[in-house]
Amino acid sequence: MKAIMYHYVHPDDSKFPYFRHLHRDDFRAQLDYFSANFDLISNVEFLEAIHSGKPYRDAIILTFDDAFKDHYMYVLPELKQRGLWGIFYIPTGVYATGRLMDVHRIHLLLGKWGGQCISNFLQEMVSDEMLIDNHVEAFRSRTYRAQSNDDYTLHVKRTLNYYIGYAYRGDILNALMERFFPEEKALAGQFYMSEIELRKMQEAGMLIGSHSVNHPVMSKLTCREQKQEIDGSFAFLEQAMGRLSIRTFCYPYGGFHSFTGDTETLLDQAGCLFSFNVEHRDITAEDLINRPQALPRYDCNLFPHGHCRMENNVLIKPQKK
Repeated sequence: MKAIMYHYVHPDDSKFPYFRHLHRDDFRAQLDYFSANFDLISNVEFLEAIHSGKPYRDAIILTFDDAFKDHYMYVLPELKQRGLWGIFYIPTGVYATGRLMDVHRIHLLLGKWGGQCISNFLQEMVSDEMLIDNHVEAFRSRTYRAQSNDDYTLHVKRTLNYYIGYAYRGDILNALMERFFPEEKALAGQFYMSEIELRKMQEAGMLIGSHSVNHPVMSKLTCREQKQEIDGSFAFLEQAMGRLSIRTFCYPYGGFHSFTGDTETLLDQAGCLFSFNVEHRDITAEDLINRPQALPRYDCNLFPHGHCRMENNVLIKPQKK
């Protein structure tokens, strides 16, 4: 049984020449490929496998992260037309703040201006004392391995998503956005699904799950902070959506470096039935029975038609100060 992970799915946009996304036509082609070669099992069949500990052979489950408007505009109509369903994981903080999440601010900066431009500015703004987690080997060696980023882009993503302390990241990104995206407030309203659209997704047979409140690397947080991210996100979803049929979670960023055993315990305590990690292999009976809070999930780019079309960046190492 294979779970597939998606993020951005939309047409190309000339205003964002470096933006890394799955073109909606390639998404359709990938669904055609899955339909021809695997069994796209129903919601009921998937939950039966979860409860029984017996995964379906050659089955596919579709998952979508981050509550993008893309998912309502392009993904939902395609799934409905084909009689399919998916699990949509929501970072709930965007509905309280009305602002872009930091991880998505990074995507927009890179998508419009490219890795080299943002990397050059970043090196002037970030001091060594801000990089409190740059010594963590897992953050350096295990991140973005399934992506084809140029070295500038990799430098920006690792610095802002993993190495920098959260006490500093917001101020750095505020400064970058003020310089490059003064219209940020208007962008936020166009970027994420509304609460009404979330409810329409649920009414259409989609499962809605938690992706935390603020999309942090959970392993960088204290136990208390992790609990707040988990409990706060489920509380919002149940207030906005009504009672959830099940509780499910997926780890921001993903990979075993991004959460801890405490995270899994907290998810058990929160009544979470299962959670998705990012680990490129099939879901086994052992996973379902012994570690349901760390189910493996493939990136869509590991299958035919799953690559983004923007492949023109040259791998160049950023200059040091």
